[in-house]
Amino acid sequence: MIKKITNSNLKIFIAGHNGMVGRSIVRYFKKKNFGKLILKSRKQLNLENYKKVNKFLFNQKPDIIINCAGKVGGILANSKFPTEFLNENLAIQTNLINSAFKNKIEHFINLGSSCIYPRHSKQPIKEKYLLTSVLEKTNEAYALAKIVGLKLCEYYNSQKNKSYITLMPCNLYGPYDNFDPKKSHFIPALIRKIVHSKLNNFSEIEIWGTGKAKREIMHVDDLASAIYFIVKKKVSKDTKLLKIIKNSSLINVGTGYELSIKKFAKTIIKIEKVKLSLIYNKNYPDGMLRKVLDNKIIKSLGWKPSISTKVGLKATIKWYKNNYLR
Repeated sequence: MIKKITNSNLKIFIAGHNGMVGRSIVRYFKKKNFGKLILKSRKQLNLENYKKVNKFLFNQKPDIIINCAGKVGGILANSKFPTEFLNENLAIQTNLINSAFKNKIEHFINLGSSCIYPRHSKQPIKEKYLLTSVLEKTNEAYALAKIVGLKLCEYYNSQKNKSYITLMPCNLYGPYDNFDPKKSHFIPALIRKIVHSKLNNFSEIEIWGTGKAKREIMHVDDLASAIYFIVKKKVSKDTKLLKIIKNSSLINVGTGYELSIKKFAKTIIKIEKVKLSLIYNKNYPDGMLRKVLDNKIIKSLGWKPSISTKVGLKATIKWYKNNYLR
């Protein structure tokens, strides 16, 4: 007797479930009671080891893989450790994608990053702008690895008739973000500095760069909702989505709303109700001066974010205080 596959018994392997994105996906899918989640820590399964990954997928036979595993960090970490960012991310992606194909796994959801787009890309950034110009030097190694992953998905689609997909989120933030000042992205770095300045009665904080660079941010739970939305459409073989994947395996996920680093800092200062002067350390690079995604494709499918910047930042600040200040 053939077992009928339903949304509730779909086996879903979430690679990288202990990270910020992975934890959010787990929370969201559990809330929706969608699928049977397969979760393995790095100690239990080293994704950089192809033989172990292939054996794991052969034994588990998941229906869906969501890849949110990888080495991530801010400008400083990317600049100091390019070999690690390239090698680790490259190995994880190629191992998962190649093993997924070998083990006949139909649904593969790969996660990229908006930093893979050209440094001087037209704005807002459309999916078709990928590889049209040079990359931002400060995160080139990470970007190259992520580009290889999405291209590998694309090649399997065109050559082997698969329908693997890469979702490209804008800058993410939320609970379980990395708040290490030497490794974090700019939102957790700002939250940490501003919260601690209030506790220590500081009158000023340092901002890396000029503060003029513009960024688009999205709460990680909005990304989880987008992944859930795409997975449901994919398993139901939504014709519009499959047509999009056939033309391009890449879909942007963002809010379409941007602010300067300076404005984000002032927003957090206002939330915390503290008086602070901002000192700009121009010895640090700004990175890309502007980076906002064109999200028309995913909006045309019917998805849009629901968490406003102010609400998301308030919740993240509260989470940081509850988990780091007690």
